[in-house]
Amino acid sequence: MLLATDLDGTFLAGHPENRQRLYQLISAHPEIKLVFVTGRGLEVVLPILSDPTVPTPDYIICDVGGTVVDGKNRQPVQPLQSDIDARWPGEQVVAEAMGQFPGLDRQEVPQQRRCSYFCAADAVTDAVAKLAESLGCEVLYSAQMYLDILPRGVNKGRTLAALVRYLELERDQVLVAGDTLNDLSMFEEGFMGVCVGESELALLDATRDRARVLHARHTGCGGILEALAHFGFLGPGGIDAEMTAMDAPGKADLVMVYHRLPYEEVREEGQLVRRRPSSPNGIIPTLLSFFADGRPGSWVAWAIHDHRQAPPFEIHTEVDRDLYPGLKAARVALSKEDVDIFYKRFSKEAFWPTLHTFWERAVFREDDWQVFLKVNRLFAERTAAEAAPDAVVWLHDYNLWMVPAVLRELRPDLKIAFFHHTYFPSADVFNVLPWRREIVGSLLQCDYIGFHIPRQAENFVDVARGVAPLKVLETRACAPRFLSYGCAVGLDEMTTLIEVNGRRIGLGAHPVGLDVDRVQTVLETPACSALMATLRRELAGVRVVLSVERLDYTKGTLEKIIAFEQLLEEHPELWGKVALLAICVPAAREMTVYDELQGRIEQAVGRVNGRFARVGWTPVQFFFRALPFEEVVAWYAIADLMWITPLRDGLNLVAKEYVATQRLTGGSGVLVLSEFAGAAAELHGAVLTNPHDLHDLKEKLYQGIAMNRAEAESRLRELFSVVQHNDLRRWGEDFLGALAAMEGRPEEGAVPE
Repeated sequence: MLLATDLDGTFLAGHPENRQRLYQLISAHPEIKLVFVTGRGLEVVLPILSDPTVPTPDYIICDVGGTVVDGKNRQPVQPLQSDIDARWPGEQVVAEAMGQFPGLDRQEVPQQRRCSYFCAADAVTDAVAKLAESLGCEVLYSAQMYLDILPRGVNKGRTLAALVRYLELERDQVLVAGDTLNDLSMFEEGFMGVCVGESELALLDATRDRARVLHARHTGCGGILEALAHFGFLGPGGIDAEMTAMDAPGKADLVMVYHRLPYEEVREEGQLVRRRPSSPNGIIPTLLSFFADGRPGSWVAWAIHDHRQAPPFEIHTEVDRDLYPGLKAARVALSKEDVDIFYKRFSKEAFWPTLHTFWERAVFREDDWQVFLKVNRLFAERTAAEAAPDAVVWLHDYNLWMVPAVLRELRPDLKIAFFHHTYFPSADVFNVLPWRREIVGSLLQCDYIGFHIPRQAENFVDVARGVAPLKVLETRACAPRFLSYGCAVGLDEMTTLIEVNGRRIGLGAHPVGLDVDRVQTVLETPACSALMATLRRELAGVRVVLSVERLDYTKGTLEKIIAFEQLLEEHPELWGKVALLAICVPAAREMTVYDELQGRIEQAVGRVNGRFARVGWTPVQFFFRALPFEEVVAWYAIADLMWITPLRDGLNLVAKEYVATQRLTGGSGVLVLSEFAGAAAELHGAVLTNPHDLHDLKEKLYQGIAMNRAEAESRLRELFSVVQHNDLRRWGEDFLGALAAMEGRPEEGAVPE
């Protein structure tokens, strides 16, 4: 069948549950062709197409029938469009001719193959009609205020009829839906029709005697559902079968959706064994802490499953019966191929470089995008099944961008929050993504979105402006917590509340904090103390510059080594007295995109050591391997200077780990930090450097090496006060608190009692 529907008051209206039921019905029946028939121009329809909860139409008839395009690619449907174009004398010709009539106010909206005006009924005179006829046009007046001059023989109904003939459909296979007299022409073509609840009286009067037109009781989508059942589309009982209630809601008041499980799965002697995470990632313990009071919850994450293996896949597993008795892990079964494409290839080759402003490195594959959509839908479906009524769902990072869209459709009752751990770039960078409208449309289904720093939140607002009509409802000053003008990612004011298509979305800056107690615990272990003593003996008399990062072109490792080489060239007095210790964690074996970078870094290290090394002194000691967190903390403790120079970074927790370690051990270490790291906007006291400027990189390193102890200690005290106060626990509490506060905000214009 074909459903041809008006938008405002019809397909975009009605009770939210009825909209959801109709949209799901259309998605579940690919044999239903959907046609948007609207008086809007195509440009005005585009934001609707970016809303992932609204089904994508197969065709769009807009401009009151003057434009007909394919809904998937927005290309004109030929030869239908050519026939319409041949009848249109041109906008300027019509506009100049109509200019002689008083009382016509040209509408300032996008319009093609029509000229649209506001006017009273008495302005639509016989002279207007005769002039239109002389131009080969027709007059359409509706709602006692809208006048359209259209090509002869063109209106919503006639263009729809031409499309139906083009598709070789029978009239009985078509259902038209509308709510105003402007839609009458669709009903006059003899199709099955429905005037949805609360339709314009003039339309109801004009269709009252038409046996093939239903006057529905329900508004909007509810009325369309009535008509589908009334006329027997999809067969006997077809509507009832498709609109059965979803599975009963789950029991989790809080659903954590993160790509990693809260435990590690390893195979030992052919058996799957679960154990606590060994990674230094401190976010997982913090997220787990929200379930420590026995709160019913679910943790949704993927697990690789080979369907050929036994035993059958377990969806639900326990996390820790003693510590988190109410928490279940809800595992999403993915094949190894899905994980390799979705995470290790597509996310890292398409999204990662774009987010970090290296768009020229990005590789966009439509096939990979389809896998990404599939995985996100699986996450959304599992989340919907886990959540209790009105539960909070907390989604994490760009790998799950499309989950909100599906989840809002499945469970409109949920409170959806999203935290973006990765840098979010400006609109001119983000907009290179082929799927930007779908991504932003999905994120706009959230109730609250958090970023590390204000700049990233404001970048999101700019991107969203280019996708949908957006209204800023609230802004807030960034100081004193965040730098306003002191670094490249600083900002003086940020947006904290927006409205899009009637939905209010909260925005916030929540830099991830550090688990300071965990660092203290590591420092108190005998193994860490012994390693610190060993390192101090081995490096006695040498000032240690430490660098810790993953292998990635965003981290600025190569630039750092070149700058260090230039420092040694200009300051021979540092020979034998300063050493760069670089710890670089390799990427996963499947991520071959970093192979070339690794080779260039190794060549640069070899060149520097070849030029400057002396007996008993190696200027650059490069450790190309992952080190246990306990060992890294020991390196933090003995380093005189921490040199963190990412070209772009969402935050950078290494900087905070170094600050905490130095302060807890009574040190006076200096933090030299890239001003393009998110942490630069928060960490007052760091020496900020521009890693894109080798001269500045070298000079700020020298400043840090030469800094007197009093200044270094003062800076460290200021840094530690930030790190200690805004710790990891506060990050989580502040984020969920901001989400909860959204419910208490009055509607715009509301007067407090």
